[in-house]
Amino acid sequence: MGSILGSQKSREILFQAVVLSIVAALLVTMVVNTRASLEAQSLTTGFGFLERSTGWDFSFSVLPYSISDSYSKTILIGFLNTLLLGFLGISLATLIGVAVGLIRTSKNGLFALLGTVYVETFRNVPLILQAIFWYSIISRLPRPKQALSLGDTVFLSGRGLYFPVFNIALWSVALMLLLFIVWLFFLPWLRERLNHSSSYHVVKRIGWLLLPIAMLVIGYLARIPDTPLLDMPVLKGLNFKGGMRMPPELSALVIAIALYGGAYIGEVFRAGLMSVPRGQIEAGFVNGLKPFHIFSRIRLPLAIRAVMPSLTNQYVQLMKATTIGIVIGFSDLFMIISTSINQSGQTLELLAILMLGFLLINLSIAFVMNSINRKIAIKGYEVKD
Repeated sequence: MGSILGSQKSREILFQAVVLSIVAALLVTMVVNTRASLEAQSLTTGFGFLERSTGWDFSFSVLPYSISDSYSKTILIGFLNTLLLGFLGISLATLIGVAVGLIRTSKNGLFALLGTVYVETFRNVPLILQAIFWYSIISRLPRPKQALSLGDTVFLSGRGLYFPVFNIALWSVALMLLLFIVWLFFLPWLRERLNHSSSYHVVKRIGWLLLPIAMLVIGYLARIPDTPLLDMPVLKGLNFKGGMRMPPELSALVIAIALYGGAYIGEVFRAGLMSVPRGQIEAGFVNGLKPFHIFSRIRLPLAIRAVMPSLTNQYVQLMKATTIGIVIGFSDLFMIISTSINQSGQTLELLAILMLGFLLINLSIAFVMNSINRKIAIKGYEVKD
């Protein structure tokens, strides 16, 4: 026994086992005491309530919904609403951030000043205040009859943004997205197998040509029967019929998250662009590359490699920021869970679902971003697990 404890590795293992045992005992004690307290107050526990109908409605849903639907479907809708808000906000924030990063590194003094003003303004105003500000503006836009029009296809009013939509099944959209992701992961493997030869560039061009064609074919085959392929919004009476409607709550949140996140992502990209060694840029000029080619083939790829870890953190932060939707009445996962707690009283179970939902989303973001980081890492500098 003395010889076993005399080993440093054995002592470390024993110490870790004792700590884990204490933590496990504390957790078991907490669970037992919580169950006893709930039973003393005649409160039921478990997840059986998920099959009960909610009996209440909310403003926005990506799926057809009625008040007779169960808590499980209602929570699923909140989860999908959060994913939609996060996807739109993060996508626009990335585009804005790249543009701001370029402006901030511009040699034009006026552009650099405008970029600085943007970053310092939107980064230092609380996100919740920005959401309320944009919601106040959007909700006071003209009524549908006086809506702002873009080519009689897109309409903006105080009731939301109306735009055309393809009448295709939801599974086809997921299939097209999966096809695009598979193609992006297939390109690095193809580049290594063909060793950057001319055959690789030919296959790459053919692939980028066939990809949108394949998506169009999938969309056409998955169109909803007895409906036009493109559903256009049309003013009928006091409101628009057809097309897709983005409610004011969702529009305000997307704008707020995009502008707020774009300020942070802009600083991340600025740091990445500035980290590119000056010698590599000069080497591009020496080899006769044009400024655009130097940016697209030298500066931008190296900057993306440098900013990927920081960009992952920003994406996770912006996804967690979607919970501010509750202040303006957007039915995201946080609001659905909060309302469900008030209606059902199943506090612990619903909070556990809320935490697991955000863990699933954010761990998925981190996994995808880290996978991309490993794929694009320069040999010898791969991310270690």
